Amino acid sequence: MIEVRGLTKRFGRTVAVNDLSFDVRPGRVTGFLGPNGSGKSTSMRCMLALDRPDAGTATFDGRRYDSMRKPLFEVGALLDAGYVHPGRQGRNHLRMIAASNGIKDTRVDEVLALVGLTDVAKRRVGTYSLGMKQRLGLAGVLLGDPNIVILDEPANGLDPEGIRWIRAVLVHLAAQGKTVLVSSHLLSEMAQMADDLVVIGLGRLIDTGSVEDFVNRNARQWVRVRSPQIAMIADQLRAGGARVTEVDATGIDVVGPSAAEIGELAGRQQVTLHELSPQQGSLEDAFLEATAGAQEYRSTSPVAEAFATATPAAVLPPPPPPPPPAPLGSGQ
Repeated sequence: MIEVRGLTKRFGRTVAVNDLSFDVRPGRVTGFLGPNGSGKSTSMRCMLALDRPDAGTATFDGRRYDSMRKPLFEVGALLDAGYVHPGRQGRNHLRMIAASNGIKDTRVDEVLALVGLTDVAKRRVGTYSLGMKQRLGLAGVLLGDPNIVILDEPANGLDPEGIRWIRAVLVHLAAQGKTVLVSSHLLSEMAQMADDLVVIGLGRLIDTGSVEDFVNRNARQWVRVRSPQIAMIADQLRAGGARVTEVDATGIDVVGPSAAEIGELAGRQQVTLHELSPQQGSLEDAFLEATAGAQEYRSTSPVAEAFATATPAAVLPPPPPPPPPAPLGSGQ
């Protein structure tokens, strides 16, 4: 288990992390989310004693990271997959890490096979793609089979197959009872693999809890209704104070009453329903809503706002018409 209490880090007058507290439970994948500049990477660095916090503590199963004699057996962490000597072979890079904690070379070969790098293990890391470096970094994390795993943007540079693979690895580690904390901007992936979330903005905690509870608290919810008598039911709903938005000639979206309440109203009015389905925004919608006031960089341009909310066809001007054909005999 990871316990963070009152973590604070300043750089001059800038407060990068501000009295941050949260828990990460074993047996679950916990997503660490926040806009750019929210303090995620600084928080992780302070937790791992790479930066010295101005206040607060971070413990792993009750111990601070800098008190561990062989940390690879307790906490495996990857914050920057690109921070590797480019002239060193991938296998030798892992051998040096393993030697620092008394881990045998046979384990190096095991983790290379696990991450799919056996065939390129003797190539220099400088020739690796970013995705290959991510796999090499994960191999280093797994060397000591630690009970706690911390990863910062582990899917960065991976192709779709690699992203699915890293998702499966993290879910598998959590299923083994390990504590998994992963930072990522890929919210669609986080929605598929995370059990819990820690969401921060401008260095402060915004929300924490299960993914389901976070989405329920922050994402928009509505009911999609379809009927050949849609105008009748729409008028009745508006009269009752519901917010009704037309979808098409036979469909509306309704905010306010529940699906059961709408169904009962339709029954009383003898209105035939073809669809009555509760809808909810995605994790991305919930995240944007929860962090709306904690963005470090925000544009006030109306054009930028239009790009953020409209489809490209609604924002971009139509292409210019093709030039007229050249007259015959013009020599073109």
